[in-house]
Amino acid sequence: MLRNGLEPWHLLIVAVVLVVLFGSKKLPDTARALGKSMRILKSEAKAMKDENAPAAGQAPRGEMTADAPRNTGGQTLPRTAAADASGTAH
Repeated sequence: MLRNGLEPWHLLIVAVVLVVLFGSKKLPDTARALGKSMRILKSEAKAMKDENAPAAGQAPRGEMTADAPRNTGGQTLPRTAAADASGTAH
């Protein structure tokens, strides 16, 4: 039954059903919005990939070492129990 996958007449039937359900005026707007969403998704995925692969010789952003001081807005925060259990000095 599905030996050949999608044939051209299958796509034609799907297109006719979409036009009947949504109307010919709403379909271009929907396609435009879908395209815009796909571009945004692609750019965000690229930004995340670039963020996770820093240049050689640079420390990754946002990661702290065990002996790095923690501060937020000028206030030093206390170390967590996990950091104390790991044996790092205060």
